[in-house]
Amino acid sequence: MSANLSKELRKKYRKRSFPLRKGDTVKIMRGKFRKKTGKIAVVDAKKMKAEIEGMQIKKQDGSKVNVKFNPPFLQITELNLEDRKRNEALIRQKNKSEVGDKNAS
Repeated sequence: MSANLSKELRKKYRKRSFPLRKGDTVKIMRGKFRKKTGKIAVVDAKKMKAEIEGMQIKKQDGSKVNVKFNPPFLQITELNLEDRKRNEALIRQKNKSEVGDKNAS
């Protein structure tokens, strides 16, 4: 369940997309909430959807409910690096690509 990275993050981590995690800051690229940003509140792996804080619609009865987004419609602008495992994977990936660049030169 991945979303593509912003141009700055692509340059930094040398990856095009990354799995979504709670706490990531994303920009919505499609639909009613296009160009708005927010943090991911819930990731539902079973339904393959993500909810973003503050993105709500009003139901017929007046109650508000969070909108669920498809990951391809989101772009990650800031990664949540609190998870040690995820942070180590990014560093390992970055170092691996730097070694590849040195060998290509």
